[in-house]
Amino acid sequence: MKNRSPLSERPVFLVVILVLLIGAGLAISSFFQAGTSVLYSIAGPTFLRAVDDAPVAIQLQAILHYATSRQTPQQSRDEIAVSFEVLKSRSPCNFLVFGLGFDSLMWASLNPRGTTLFLEEDPKWVQTVLKDVPQLRAETVHYRTQLKEADELLSSYRSLRSCSPSEAVLRGNTECRLALDNLPDEVYDKEWDLIMVDAPRGYFPEAPGRMGAIFSAAVMARRRRGSGVTHVFLHDVDRKVEKAFAEEFLCRKFLVKAVGRLWHFEIPSAANVTYGDGERFC
Repeated sequence: MKNRSPLSERPVFLVVILVLLIGAGLAISSFFQAGTSVLYSIAGPTFLRAVDDAPVAIQLQAILHYATSRQTPQQSRDEIAVSFEVLKSRSPCNFLVFGLGFDSLMWASLNPRGTTLFLEEDPKWVQTVLKDVPQLRAETVHYRTQLKEADELLSSYRSLRSCSPSEAVLRGNTECRLALDNLPDEVYDKEWDLIMVDAPRGYFPEAPGRMGAIFSAAVMARRRRGSGVTHVFLHDVDRKVEKAFAEEFLCRKFLVKAVGRLWHFEIPSAANVTYGDGERFC
């Protein structure tokens, strides 16, 4: 999500997913037979099931982009497949993505008739991406944390009622530094069916880290009013902070799949499940 330089070439896999998803495989299958065979042997027929809807503009643009570009997502194909399977069953849906990168066009095209919104920390990077793909919807986010503060934030948040699971809200919550308090109103007003946390940067001490994004995803999921669970996908769980905050706020008991460096949680709302004493998230 946050990779900003070309990585290893994996366009065939992404093109095949997009082609199969929009039901346009017959029109261009001659170009991708080899890639389809490899994908089928790995993932099986369920993964290759296409939808009946006709392709829309953003899907066709994604096919062209990934067929002709060396810019490919940082997530592996097995990691992408986890979210893809959920999107097949939930789209059109509300999909919130922390991070804007070379995979953003792919995610938007996999939810063509739903709402896909990207939250990015770097306004210049937002301008760069939207210049090439103006169809994407992206907003700039200001984070109040730094990675070097992760241990202190994890040990001290329980002392603040504004951070407690029974009291925590996001909009206007200036006291709890883990709460993303200044997001666009749309983020607070919508119920998000899927939340992908693959940003902000978290690989040097002064980086914002993903502490606030993970905490805020947990609050959104717990406060869901509609039916069903919130699917939360967290990337880079091989890193200490991502893993520790996931176990504190997203909860091991809600972890349904772990593939590579990606964890997939299905988090029920607090209205539909008993969480315990109300003082801990997990």
